[in-house]
Order: sequence, then structure tokens, then C-alpha cells
Amino acid sequence: MDDAKTDLAAAKARLGAFAKASPAVMKGFAEVSRTASAAGSFTPAQKELMAVAISVATRCEDCILYHVDGARRHGAGEAELVEALEVAVEMGGGPAVMYAGKALAAFRSLG
Repeated sequence: MDDAKTDLAAAKARLGAFAKASPAVMKGFAEVSRTASAAGSFTPAQKELMAVAISVATRCEDCILYHVDGARRHGAGEAELVEALEVAVEMGGGPAVMYAGKALAAFRSLG
């Protein structure tokens, strides 16, 4: 994740290619995503931070980029990200520590 902006663009391009190949599935997934990320008891920024933590714990680099970008766009700060990453480390153990570093680097690179 040395160049998070380039990596994020590549991830979005891959997602777009899959959306063209499987529009019905992606239409359904987009609706799930819109519903899950809408403001409710948690703000959209808080929901994106949850998604970052899950992405780190499950070791999905493209998900980390996508949701770190979303968290930034919704106004999450670095301190909030670090707290979410701490929870990811608690839940994901040693491998999550490594991916937490990747998420923090992406946050700083996308700024």
C-alpha cells in the first residue's frame, strides 16, 4: 500500500469490471451496502470505521482501502481510526496488527 490512491483506484476498477460482468449481484450488493452504511444510531463515519476494523481483522487489503477512504470522506479523524484499529487487533490478533499498520498508512496516504 505504498501508493494508496493508486491502489484504491485499481480496486475500484476491479470492482467496476465485476459489476459489468455480474450486474444483478452487484445491484443487490450495492443496495445492501447503501442500507448498511446509512445513518442510524451510528453515523456513516462510525460505520465506515467498523468496516475498516472488520477489513483489518479479515485481512482484505482492498476493503481496507475502500473503507478507509469512506471513513475519511465522512469526516473520521486519525485518532478515531486508531481506536477502531485497536479493536481490530483485539479481535484479529497478530495478523491484524500487520493489517492495522496498512490501514493507518492508507489513511495517511489518502490525505
